[in-house]
Amino acid sequence: MGEKSLQIFVFSIVALLVLGVVMLLSTSVFIADRADIYHDVHRQIIWLGLGIIICAITSSIDYHFWNRSQWVWFFISLFFLILCFIPPFAQPANGSSRWIGLSHFGFDFARIQPSELAKISVIFVLAGWCSKYKEKISEMRHGFIYPVLIVLVPVLLIGFEADMGTAALLTCASLIMLLVGGGNIRFFVVSGLISLAVLSFAVMMNSNRLQRFIAFLDLEAHKTGFGLQQWRAQLALGEGGVTGLGLGEGREKLMYMPYAHTDFIFPMIGEELGAVATLSVIFAFVMLLIFGASIASSAPDRFGKILGFGLVTLISLQAIINIGVTTGLLPNKGLPLPFVSYGGSNLLFSLAGIGILLNIYRQGHAPMKDPDAELFDGSRLTPRI
Repeated sequence: MGEKSLQIFVFSIVALLVLGVVMLLSTSVFIADRADIYHDVHRQIIWLGLGIIICAITSSIDYHFWNRSQWVWFFISLFFLILCFIPPFAQPANGSSRWIGLSHFGFDFARIQPSELAKISVIFVLAGWCSKYKEKISEMRHGFIYPVLIVLVPVLLIGFEADMGTAALLTCASLIMLLVGGGNIRFFVVSGLISLAVLSFAVMMNSNRLQRFIAFLDLEAHKTGFGLQQWRAQLALGEGGVTGLGLGEGREKLMYMPYAHTDFIFPMIGEELGAVATLSVIFAFVMLLIFGASIASSAPDRFGKILGFGLVTLISLQAIINIGVTTGLLPNKGLPLPFVSYGGSNLLFSLAGIGILLNIYRQGHAPMKDPDAELFDGSRLTPRI
């Protein structure tokens, strides 16, 4: 991967970030219930600034640090996931317990979603596992049972938060990582079927999830009920046509479609900026996937390759699911569009992941030291043989 490819990779991310702020400015002011109608915009810019700082920090840290500290981050993430169920830290909303308030830690301005830390910590652990047990990764115990049990702990905690979308995302990304790491494909066919059965059971046991799935099968028949969001999203995409109604001219954000600035920002892009913009967003994520995978493949060791691929897979899968939901191709499940949707936690950890990828690129393209260089600095008297 050359310098030009890296520039395309970075430009794609910057373009998505800029588009996110612009669309938030266009959509959030109409739903703000505060005196400051730009409250969400100001907060997102703060998160973006913090995210850029974190990206710069992680890009400067040797990515092997995440291998050495993988279990520390894993158990920290479990600790914060458990806090989601413990008052007064827990801040439940909309029937789920996904957030903890940061006011107890000295930050009065925000709350954070621990599942975002859990996702990236699982990537660390699986990359380290596949690297450490590369000779045994095709076996049942080391290539399937043990790593699946490890992943199952945060997945269950996230599932109990009533965040099935993130739980499913983390499960899929983990299985793909293990498969790429050398796992036996037969194990993952079986695990995929088991995961599908568990997901179906979870849907059947929750009336809201079941109603959303039924609505997904016929959105028009449920356009005033559980299918409202996806139905209005399709209307928005249709109204936008090729070139859109114009920035700020969208109608669906005017209290017609819930969460227009978060999980359903993609249809807002289509309504105001048209198919040209939505296809450009998809193209940007394709570039992120292609060049991100190229960065991963250029890593100088197995851990770096699997770590990089896991981070790219996590971001790309989330984008695929979000776009699939908002275009009516997948059942409704609340996941933000990476780098674009309003929300601080996902933005912070996505940019942290990008920083790690940049460090992998830097080390994968670092010039090799001349073994005879000591001859010229006086530290060695004879050539190395």
